[in-house]
Amino acid sequence: MPLHGVSHIGLSTLDLDATRTFYESVLGFRLVTIEEIDLEEGGCICHAFFDCGDGELIGFMEPRRIQAVPAEYDTGINGGLGVPDWFYHLAFDAGSVEELHAKRSELIAKGVKVTPIVDHDWILSIYFKDPNGLLLEYAAQTRAPDSAGRRITATLRRPSRITDFRDS
Repeated sequence: MPLHGVSHIGLSTLDLDATRTFYESVLGFRLVTIEEIDLEEGGCICHAFFDCGDGELIGFMEPRRIQAVPAEYDTGINGGLGVPDWFYHLAFDAGSVEELHAKRSELIAKGVKVTPIVDHDWILSIYFKDPNGLLLEYAAQTRAPDSAGRRITATLRRPSRITDFRDS
């Protein structure tokens, strides 16, 4: 069976308005559609889809008045699991190293706390959070990755929380 890539990534939000503002105004993603799904047991889910480039989608679901769903929970995923912020994250392709530098400057100009550029040997990355506490990354590949399955031994100094990064 042929592979066709990812249709969309589905995530959660407790504030769809703030999420929509961030993804449209800060990141420049185009809103594709918003669906309201009424549930038989009561309440509804508001589901918004954004095009994050080349027709690839990211979706956010906001639960509304659903008894089986808690009113508050960790939409950033990591805190609720007790793992460091960088475990569960979403990375977007910056396109090039030059575009990564420009994206970092643009985010800082829009008031987003962004890490310095992190060198992972074969990609460069910047990290920041969305209004839901979800860790996001822009990455620019600098060379082809090493062959699959090769064990890499390295000391990687990585903060346990995004707040450990400075924004300069």
